Amino acid sequence: MQTLVDEIRAQGIILPGGFLKVDGLVNHQLLPALTREMGREFARHFAPLSPSKILTIEVSGIAPALATAMELGIPMVYARKKKPLTMKEPAYTAQSVSRTKGGTVDLFVSSEFLGAGDRVIIIDDFLASGGTVRSLTDIIGQSGATLLGLGCVIEKEFEHGRDRLADLEIPIHTLANIVRMSEAEGIVVEVGR
Repeated sequence: MQTLVDEIRAQGIILPGGFLKVDGLVNHQLLPALTREMGREFARHFAPLSPSKILTIEVSGIAPALATAMELGIPMVYARKKKPLTMKEPAYTAQSVSRTKGGTVDLFVSSEFLGAGDRVIIIDDFLASGGTVRSLTDIIGQSGATLLGLGCVIEKEFEHGRDRLADLEIPIHTLANIVRMSEAEGIVVEVGR
C-alpha cells in the first residue's frame, strides 16, 4: 500500500486537536483505483478466515468496506447513525464517541442483516483510540455473530487503539500507519501492519 502512504504524505493535513485531514482520499473524495486496491489488500488478508459479512459505520467506512466485500463476494452491512423508520425491530444499538463530530453518536444495525452464524470482519477508515470498533463489537455481540478481524485504512499508532483492543484477540490489519505527526515534524507515515 505504498501508493496510499504516498498520497497521505502528499495530501494529508494536520489540524489542531490531533486530527489528520485526508478528505481527498477517504473522507470526502475517493480515488477509485486506490479504493479498489484497499479492498483487494483487505480481502487478501482476511479471505483465509472465511468471513460471511463485512461491517462498517457510515459514512467514511463504506467505500473501503464495499471494495472489500466486492473482492470477497460477500454482503456489507453498515451501522446507521440515525435509525430510519423502515428499520425492522429489533435493531442492535450502541453509542460511539465521535471526535470529528464532537460528541456521542448512536449506531443502529437491523437484525435483518446481522445475526448468529455470521462471521464478521470490521472495516473502517481510521483506527485511533479504538472507541468506534468497541461500539461495533458491542453490536456484533448483540447479534450473536462472531468477530473474526479488523481492518482499518489508517492507523494512528500514537493513540494506542490497537493496544486497547488486544483483549478482543483478533487479527488487526491496517494499510497505512501514522507513527507520529506534528506541525514541526509533519506526518511520519509508513505502510501498515
